[in-house]
Amino acid sequence: MMNEKETKHASKFLSLVLRHEPERVGLKLGEAGWMGVTELLDAVNRHGVALTLDQLKHVVATSDKKRFAFSDDGLQIRASQGHSVEVDLQYEPQTPPDLLYHGTATRFLDSIRKEGLKRMGRHHVHLSAETKVTLQVGGRHGKPVLLVIRAGEMHRAGHVFFRSANGVWLTDNVPAEFIEFPS
Repeated sequence: MMNEKETKHASKFLSLVLRHEPERVGLKLGEAGWMGVTELLDAVNRHGVALTLDQLKHVVATSDKKRFAFSDDGLQIRASQGHSVEVDLQYEPQTPPDLLYHGTATRFLDSIRKEGLKRMGRHHVHLSAETKVTLQVGGRHGKPVLLVIRAGEMHRAGHVFFRSANGVWLTDNVPAEFIEFPS
């Protein structure tokens, strides 16, 4: 079995391949971001990352953010969200809870107050129904701050929301008027 450091390394590499650079290992994402498990394992092993099916299952099962999902038959895998490459994840629009949360760094607050939350290099803005992991995510780029998003109000105003397989809420952007900033 893999130790924690090996699992983290494998998870980061899988994120790179399944979300951003599948061509790095000579692959292309299929419809809705799916890729054959056997094809993925063959490719990463050819490119110097030793990974077995059991290790892949371990990475998927232990990912704290549930970054990856297997197809129902277990023959395919994809990243749940966060792609920078063009992919239609085929999630159905859903009604969000009244409040969702977004973690960011305090140094981005001035820009967010003016322009709202933008998806930047990703397909969607990521929001969460809980606060703990959200604050951790915000802390990756500096002193973390939690923004409260009035998602129910946004939805009633015509904004579309999706929910990924790992429970992350996705939307195209969050205008500043729907964001509650810390005082």
